This record gives sequence, structure tokens and C-alpha cells, in this order.
Amino acid sequence: MASPPKKKNPWTPLAAGCIAGGIEATAVWPMEFIKTQLQLQSKAKGAALPYNGMISGLTYYVRTTGFFSLYRGLAPTLIGSMPKAGIRFGLNALIKDNLRDKNGNLTPGKNFIAGLGAGVSEALIIVAPVETVKTKCIELNMPFVQGFKHIVATEGIGGIYLGAAATAMKQGSNQGLRFMWFNEYKRVVTNDGEKKLTPLMGLFGGMSAGCFSTLGNNPFDVVKTRMQGTQSKLYANTLDCFKQVLSKEGAGAFYAGVVPRLGRVVPGQGIIFMSFETIVQNLERFAIFQ
Repeated sequence: MASPPKKKNPWTPLAAGCIAGGIEATAVWPMEFIKTQLQLQSKAKGAALPYNGMISGLTYYVRTTGFFSLYRGLAPTLIGSMPKAGIRFGLNALIKDNLRDKNGNLTPGKNFIAGLGAGVSEALIIVAPVETVKTKCIELNMPFVQGFKHIVATEGIGGIYLGAAATAMKQGSNQGLRFMWFNEYKRVVTNDGEKKLTPLMGLFGGMSAGCFSTLGNNPFDVVKTRMQGTQSKLYANTLDCFKQVLSKEGAGAFYAGVVPRLGRVVPGQGIIFMSFETIVQNLERFAIFQ
């Protein structure tokens, strides 16, 4: 049995998370773009997009508006992704260190709580305003600065925090499920830390964690997207949005965009967890991060 792990420098996961977040966001943005478009489509209004899935959506935009149009809305997300991931991994590590028992062990439940706390924190600090601007930039076909000005002019500064409750629920459950899964996976494949986690192991672990969390919380993602879109005034609050989607469109609407979301999240989480673990190992070579 490996000895209880000592508490690590909190700046290490923070720095590694920032770098990994930027890498992941850029790599998988086109899938996030298509996912958002599909979720903004409301069957109740009879709206229809000229595509109905990830592949057809990617093909449509490349053919009609060019490859780089798939990166519309990336700027606000990239600006937020680096500190967001830093907060997520940094807080998760800090909370885990304070939840360990006297032998340094963590139960799956404690791993979930650590991820939940990190997810809610990143949601309220960064994700809610960035996701609102991103969603409306995509829906209105506007660049970041113009989209931000449009929100403030039409809805006031509070408009950038629309859907904050749904975002916190989505991010909290997301990160709770992901960190719980990944830490258990890491414990098993490294034999409680006796073996080194290779980049390939990190990639597979992150991908499986992404799949697990996406299937578990896609309803929260759909509601969050609706609450942050230009039609958010149709809903009184997050609970009302849940009720309206269920009554008007059926339970299946809560899994709108799940395939493109899996196409974005699964490789994205593989990339970010692999990058994070590799970056941490390299940063720990420097005295300042030990």
C-alpha cells in the first residue's frame, strides 16, 4: 500500500489547469458550436436548422460560411477557459486535501463533493457570464465585443448572469461526476499510486469520465443553454424552464444535442485530463511548484 500522499502546492494544479484548459477549449470548439446551435432549436416554436446532427452541422458551416466560422464564439470561451480550468483543478485539489482521512484516502463520495464544490465555484465566478455571452454570440451571429455590448444594452449588466442557477447545477454535477469517475479510475490503473499514470491512461480516463458525466447531466446543460439564449424571457426561472421543456417538448428534449456534446466532451475531457496530469508531472520538477 502506498504511503499517504502529502499535500501538494496549491499553485501546481492551478497553473496546470489553466494551461490544460486553453488546450482543450481550442481543440474541441467546433463540436461545442454545433451542440449549442442544436440545443437553441425549440421544437415547440416549429424552428428548424438546416442540419440535425454533428457531422451534418460541421459540413453545413464549412460549405456555407467557411471553416473558421466554426470558431465563432470561441474568444469569450477561451478567455474564460484558462482561469476556469485553473479554478476547477486548483479548488478540487484543495478540497480533496481537506477531505482526506488520516491515511490520506478519499471515498468516491468525497471525490464527488470535491468536484461539486469546484464546479459550482467555477460556474459562479467565470462560467455563467462567459457562457451567456458565448451562447448569444452564436445565436445572433455576433463577435464577442458586439455580443457583449448587445446584452448590456438590451438587458443590462445583469443579463450576462442569466441562467446562473442552471449553470451552477450543470457545472457542479458535471465536475462532481467527472472527478469522482477519474479519481477512481486513476486509483485502479495506478494500483493506489504505486504506478505512474501514463499520458495514454490519462487520455482514456478523461474520455470515460466525460462520457459518464455527459449522460448523467445533459438535462441541466439543455436548460442552461435555453436560459442563456435570446428566448430566455419565455421562462420565469430555471425550474419553469425545466417544466416548460418537459410539458411542451417531452423528456427527449432534455437530451437534445447529446451526441454532438459527447463528440465535444469525450475527446475534450480526454485532452484536458491527459494534459493536466502531464503538465503537473513536468511542473513538479521546478522548486516553485513542489
